Amino acid sequence: MEFKKLTPYKEALKILLDDVEEVESEIVPLEKALGRVLAEDIVSRFMVPPFDRSAVDGYAVRAEDTFPAREYSPVELEVVEEVPAGMTPKKEVTPGKAIKVLTGAKIPKGANAVIMQEIAKREKNKIYVLRPVAPGQNIAFAGEDVKEGEVVMKKGQILRPQDLAMLKALGIKEVKVKKRPKVGIIITGSELVEEPSEKAFEEGKIVETNSIMLIGLVERYFGEPVFYGLVSDDEEKIGKAIKRAREECDLVLVTGGSAFGDRDYAHKFVNLKFHGTTIKPGRPIGYGEKIFIMSGYPAAVFAQFHLFVKHALAKMVGARDYEVKVRAILEDDVPSQLGRYEFVKVYYKDGRARVMKKKGSGIISSLVKSNAYLEVPEDSEGYRRGEEVWITLY
Repeated sequence: MEFKKLTPYKEALKILLDDVEEVESEIVPLEKALGRVLAEDIVSRFMVPPFDRSAVDGYAVRAEDTFPAREYSPVELEVVEEVPAGMTPKKEVTPGKAIKVLTGAKIPKGANAVIMQEIAKREKNKIYVLRPVAPGQNIAFAGEDVKEGEVVMKKGQILRPQDLAMLKALGIKEVKVKKRPKVGIIITGSELVEEPSEKAFEEGKIVETNSIMLIGLVERYFGEPVFYGLVSDDEEKIGKAIKRAREECDLVLVTGGSAFGDRDYAHKFVNLKFHGTTIKPGRPIGYGEKIFIMSGYPAAVFAQFHLFVKHALAKMVGARDYEVKVRAILEDDVPSQLGRYEFVKVYYKDGRARVMKKKGSGIISSLVKSNAYLEVPEDSEGYRRGEEVWITLY
């Protein structure tokens, strides 16, 4: 039995995204928030830095006192105090005076610049300034980084290590993020085994690889994977596994049995909103009731995940900017057939994209050697070598 109607990719994607909803939020400790998606805007309660501070090791001065300074005619200033970082100056900088400050130290009252110690010659409690400094020079002003009341991060931000550093600077110990959707993973196929062996190969078995790939992809794209193991091509067992995963998870991914072969059972247990799309590889994908019926071949599963599952998970957690797209010059022709939406694996480097020559749905090496993909829509017959196109990094 063949597909009587293939749903165009964009139409199928819209059906999917209209069907999934955002998950609830939770509060997590800051140290557990890496990779999570913000559920609310972050507004600063104070300035960062909270006070004017020295950007260098040197001497806090009145800039106007240094204006006459030249190497052949240095300006003499008296050092009245030394202030390390973390201490508050006790004295004020008055005309003809200077205060020694280290990087990060609070700027004393009366000072409006800092002389780098390299351009000041020190002799006991005197310094001789060799070059003038301008007002504000070598000072990090209060609020220079973040102003009080400023929206520092917006809802939907995917938290990176540098974002956690900023949140800590703002005194935030816990953060409100979207829960990780639970994603059930069911691998079907009587031909699959966990480990390679001569006996297995003699019996026509192959090593199952989709589970570890999907677990990694789900974790990378905001989800919490729940693996239900390998299930043989047994209609009753597959039905039970899907029923259990449906009850316990927010999404379910079932690989294998997505077409209409004699032993393709998975689609029988789902009220599918679409089944069979224009994408290549991975045409037989089906979706309904928060369940994906996916291919068995790894390269097809990988394409189906990026073209469908990734976008569903991003919507469920409200993630923004979860894809990195760049412009690249093609090093090869990319022919395509009208009516087919192609997922083309490429290797991107220095603004150029080289197409992977091995294209079979079971070729895992093509995934390993590529780092991006090109999408060729149904109304295109492909691209020519030398054309500039958008590609998505992975």
